[in-house]
Amino acid sequence: MIFKSLTSKLGEAIKLSFILTQSSRDEDLMNSLIEYLGSGFITSVNRGTIDFKITKFSSIRDIIIPLFEKYPLQSSKNKKFLYFSEVVKLVDNKAHLTEKGLNRIRIIKNKINTD
Repeated sequence: MIFKSLTSKLGEAIKLSFILTQSSRDEDLMNSLIEYLGSGFITSVNRGTIDFKITKFSSIRDIIIPLFEKYPLQSSKNKKFLYFSEVVKLVDNKAHLTEKGLNRIRIIKNKINTD
């Protein structure tokens, strides 16, 4: 997510999130993900669903990206993951702190939302 920021030199900042949504019946499974991965938390989205979220950048970079590189998604979601992974690499390399890098992230975000 790109949002307005008073503390950023560019006036905008990046917040990455990995989110997995499931039926609230699967809350035990979601809690086991937190235990297994050693990261994340659960939020209630609406009646009937819950989200497993990871927002800590180092957990996304060091846990989620390697996990899905080792075990690629076997669906159309893999393409979105590859875009997401590219954004993580840009942020890790501090590219998001430049106008060029931020614009590249905007382009990737549009691809994620349209592909």
